[in-house]
Amino acid sequence: MVDYYATNPGPIEDIVLYDQDKHVSSAVWEGQERGALRCHEHTSKLDQWMLTEKQVELVKMAGFGYLRMIPAISLDNPLISALVERWRRETNTFHFIVGEMTVTLEDVAYLLGLPVDGEAVIGVTYTSCEAVCIKLLGKAPDSGYTSGGMVKLSWLKETFSQCPEDASMEDIARCTRAYLLYLVGSTIFSTTTGNKVPVMYLPLFENFDEAGKYAWGAAALSFLYRALGNASLRSQSTISGCLTLLQCWSYYHLNVGRPKLNHDPIHECFPFVLRWKGKQSSPTSNRDVAFYRKSLDSMKPSDVDWCPYSNISHTVIPEHILRSLILGRSKTMLICYDKAERHLPDRCLRQFGMHQTVPEEVQKWERKSRGVDGGVDLSTKMESELNEWSNRHLYIVEAEEDVEESEYMQWYMRITRKLVGRPVPISSEFQRMNAALREIAHIADTISTHGLDDQQLQSVTRIRYITYECLRDQIASTVVVASNSQSEVGKKVRGKERVRRKGMGKRKRKEEVEQYYAAGIPMQHRIPATTFDVDPSHLYHIGNEMDNPHLCITVSEDDHGRISHVAHSVDDIDFCEDAKEVDESHFHHLVGEQDGHLSSEVAEDKPHASMDIVVPQVSHETREDVAQQNDYGVLV
Repeated sequence: MVDYYATNPGPIEDIVLYDQDKHVSSAVWEGQERGALRCHEHTSKLDQWMLTEKQVELVKMAGFGYLRMIPAISLDNPLISALVERWRRETNTFHFIVGEMTVTLEDVAYLLGLPVDGEAVIGVTYTSCEAVCIKLLGKAPDSGYTSGGMVKLSWLKETFSQCPEDASMEDIARCTRAYLLYLVGSTIFSTTTGNKVPVMYLPLFENFDEAGKYAWGAAALSFLYRALGNASLRSQSTISGCLTLLQCWSYYHLNVGRPKLNHDPIHECFPFVLRWKGKQSSPTSNRDVAFYRKSLDSMKPSDVDWCPYSNISHTVIPEHILRSLILGRSKTMLICYDKAERHLPDRCLRQFGMHQTVPEEVQKWERKSRGVDGGVDLSTKMESELNEWSNRHLYIVEAEEDVEESEYMQWYMRITRKLVGRPVPISSEFQRMNAALREIAHIADTISTHGLDDQQLQSVTRIRYITYECLRDQIASTVVVASNSQSEVGKKVRGKERVRRKGMGKRKRKEEVEQYYAAGIPMQHRIPATTFDVDPSHLYHIGNEMDNPHLCITVSEDDHGRISHVAHSVDDIDFCEDAKEVDESHFHHLVGEQDGHLSSEVAEDKPHASMDIVVPQVSHETREDVAQQNDYGVLV
């Protein structure tokens, strides 16, 4: 018996995942691959900033002393893309087969060392850079370095990355503000624009001591949640936010794509992202999105480390970070300017060493972009969200006693998306359907019609006709797939994967290899054709039995009580592996050919002229007579 999820991966009940149709997993199930997401993070040039000792002190005072220590880590785009396919913005969690998981405030504190407790990161929006840059940086960029209320990261680095040792305190403060804007714009608040950062963060760095009172970690998580939610939509091809945080969270929690360390992890450094600093031995270059998708689809409980930080010595963790870890279990609202996202640890209790219960229903909230106009103080527009954050210490999730997780898993399997990739390739389903149609056609061709009345005879004829039509449509569909597979999906190549991006003509990409997916179709077909001589006056529609009228054919029996047919051969149709072309000489249209192979003639001026209806006559084959299975193909 075929597993129910092989035809319906869920959710069975859409009470939680109500946006399934918009989600990328629906597109993947339908055979629409988007490849690896383009990941926007711009940490590669952070080390080109030469900070003085006084600047380092100011950076620490502002709350970014640990973030500045984190090196550029090579991103695994296919891994991130596969994780995004499991992210659900309805719950702000990953829906894995073992249950829900998410990046929590506790993870942010451990991994990045950012403060997760404090004032909400919110302020005034800007549509122009000049005034705020002159006030806080002492100069404004030329128009070529700005776009509305955003400034290019390159201008900040070129102008402020070298602060003189003998600079005045005012110049030191300006260079440090520029560095902090560059730091957040290239890491926790990286955008899909590629190389720009909004200047609205700049006023928060006017006073460094006040800047240290903000919950930058909570803002970073809100930004990442929003980026994951946007990227999980089937129409998206890019992702931004702190992807170093996301990737290292996966390394700690999941045994999927985790590299082998070249150093001893016993002597831990803080923040914990530094465990993955430097080169790791890992064959990630030969792993694509499909590889990671399959790994996540088949993930076992033993592949999950729910509490990965429990065995790490906490002596290296600063005291103010330890005091704030309780907020990892706070059911609250995370805020980063106009981005307000729910933090729902009650859905991931096992990450805190608790037994998981059925969580409360998630209240739907509309994500709005409120920072449209310049000069708008968003704190006046988000009062309810700010109130939730101010009460964050009042809503700490506690453990329940005598909990049976089996009840949770039974509930979870009804509301979740169990699978992203198809366990049975689409090409195999196509071939199975084709084999079944062949069997039906064979039965319809050989069944005896002796003793059947007119209605029964018409039913048999309809079955034969519809079966042949389906087979013919499948053949035509296969030819279209073969001829278009290179342009639409292409040939699958393990290794570096094509990353879709907008504005491809603006800059060249380095080390890019196109990702192709084979269509998964048979290499050759040899299908005879059957020609029925039918009086056109016997063609009629039956509209009262079915919603759509079907063409039915009445024919006479031969001496043996069977409907006779004459077979003609159709040239082989060769499908090349790279699907670059189909030789037109090997494919003859079923209607209108004049070379004698196939014909369909209707004499309009002869009402009783013979009509040749060409339908494929298929030999009886077993279901095992199918082409080699491929991972992905077209949806039938």
